[in-house]
Amino acid sequence: MNLTNLYDSVVADGKIDSDEVDQIKNIIFDDGIIDDNEVDFLFKVNDAVSGNDNCEEWQELFVAAITDNIMADGTIDEDEAVKLENRMNGDNKIDIVEKALLAELKTQNNGLPDLLEALLVA
Repeated sequence: MNLTNLYDSVVADGKIDSDEVDQIKNIIFDDGIIDDNEVDFLFKVNDAVSGNDNCEEWQELFVAAITDNIMADGTIDEDEAVKLENRMNGDNKIDIVEKALLAELKTQNNGLPDLLEALLVA
């Protein structure tokens, strides 16, 4: 299954359940690396189900996968910060799942670039 078909399947009912988290996990972790297309996919899914009755595993997967991608080189550079801000503002709101991501990145990076710190307190 490709990401487009997976997206259509998991957002059809407007929320993410445990089985759908497992499906997403199997696809995005199949090669051991979370690439930019997969990060875009995760943000697109999150935007589609934001604020709905999603299972806890969704937030855990979202935070872990994107943290793996962003922190692959050990730090958040300016380009990554701008890209991340753009992705987070894709639906013009920062939800609790995205705030959890920012909190984890802040811990892993020993702080956040100002651009991202502003999103955490928004």
